[in-house]
Amino acid sequence: MEDPLATRKLNRPNAGPGDEVGAADLGRRVAENLRQRRKARGMSLDDLARSSGVSRAALSQIETCKSNPTVGVLWKIAVGLGVPIAELIGAPRSGVVVLRRADSQLLRSADGKFESRPLSPAGASPLVELYELRLSARSVHASDPHSPGTREVLVVLSGVCRMHVGDEAHDLSPGDAIAFPADRLHSYENPGGSEARYHNVIVYER
Repeated sequence: MEDPLATRKLNRPNAGPGDEVGAADLGRRVAENLRQRRKARGMSLDDLARSSGVSRAALSQIETCKSNPTVGVLWKIAVGLGVPIAELIGAPRSGVVVLRRADSQLLRSADGKFESRPLSPAGASPLVELYELRLSARSVHASDPHSPGTREVLVVLSGVCRMHVGDEAHDLSPGDAIAFPADRLHSYENPGGSEARYHNVIVYER
């Protein structure tokens, strides 16, 4: 399980100037969206710390752009606020919206072995989100339960996946798909010797 205080930068140590700028822009958007949604719900930092499991100090650093959250911390905050994670990483938009690959910001785990890239524009739907996931060889990424009623669909594009949902484990090969309740503890495991790629659809309860 990811440390709530692990608010490291979303770029790799060898990231180029473009990645640095992208991470800084993402950090500013997360800070603004977090602050707006927290205040709209009448929640103090202490309130959000209790509901999300992320410390008050870490939340304050994120809101003031002093640190960028990892993907695990973003999920905790989204659950604590009761909003889709897309509401934290981008502003809702109306009409036709195009998301260019170069404009989508990677979210990374603290150990850098798990990456999540949004495939749908922020605000495209309040109920459905689509991501491309990459998991390094012989790695596991654990996820805390999402909001009640949330479900996920995972499709294996390349490599393999051993999907853990509660006490169950399911081995998947390229082309296989699994649907499961994401409001339970779950983790993605890549037992293979090469990086694996997945498509992940998150469906929120109406």
